[in-house]
Amino acid sequence: MDQDARKISPLKNFVAGGFAGSCLLLAGHPLDTIKVRLQTQPRASSPQSVLYKGTYDCLRKTISKEGVLGLYKGMGVPLASVAPMMAISFFGFGLGKQLQQTDPNIPLTYSQIYLSGCLAGVFTTVTVAPAERIKCLLQVQASSSKAKYSGPLDCAVSLFKEQGIRSIYKGTVLTLIRDVPSGGVYFLTYEYLKSYLTPEGQSVSQLSTPRILLAGGIAGILNWTIALPPDVLKSKFQTAAHGKYSGLSDVLVTLLREEGPAGLYKGFNAVFLRAFLANAACFLGFELALKGLNMLAPSG
Repeated sequence: MDQDARKISPLKNFVAGGFAGSCLLLAGHPLDTIKVRLQTQPRASSPQSVLYKGTYDCLRKTISKEGVLGLYKGMGVPLASVAPMMAISFFGFGLGKQLQQTDPNIPLTYSQIYLSGCLAGVFTTVTVAPAERIKCLLQVQASSSKAKYSGPLDCAVSLFKEQGIRSIYKGTVLTLIRDVPSGGVYFLTYEYLKSYLTPEGQSVSQLSTPRILLAGGIAGILNWTIALPPDVLKSKFQTAAHGKYSGLSDVLVTLLREEGPAGLYKGFNAVFLRAFLANAACFLGFELALKGLNMLAPSG
């Protein structure tokens, strides 16, 4: 495996990851809104009465009813959290690699890279779980006629007043189930494709922009192939009325009974289109930021 013989810096990963998170959000939030609305729409009594028939229908109806800005509903929380979230994710990945790196000249194995990615998933759950709980509630509320929360802060305060900190962190276990294995696949895929797409005799640091975008996009798709089923369950659990589900297994059993296994891949088209675009932008932003940091502080 061809890797740069450079000491891994979790701090540089943290800073570059923050910039990458901003790129990911700007590219991916509109399709994330569509994904959540498709996943959480009420069960229809007949095919004719379904609220959204698919990704394009949800996009068209959202823009028609709320304008283009409707696609960015619930963006306040991710805007404040996605940059630090991705910074923490890339920091966790860098730390995982550093802990396993005995010599900068000896490349890490793919299993070590996977474990580093899993560690990144653990790190991000602390910030992701409450942010996504609030984001999902705001996104679902925006598609209904009645608004319960005036914004992210009001939503967080209301949740805390109603049921305390547990309410804000509702869905944390499902977030871990989603992010730990998928985080490993995410970073492993990207690192493997970077190496695979690097022409013989060249360094991975010289990889062209189109190839970085391709590697990042495919990594995003494989990440969500693993993450989508628990993400569907998480969205349902986090947006459900208090007491609707007795636990995580109840969410799964109810979904399988009402919608079948296909229900676990609700919002499939929106998710995978967003995954490619957002993560291509994310990894390109990361690589550009990392190059800039290495120029400013070569030995840091």
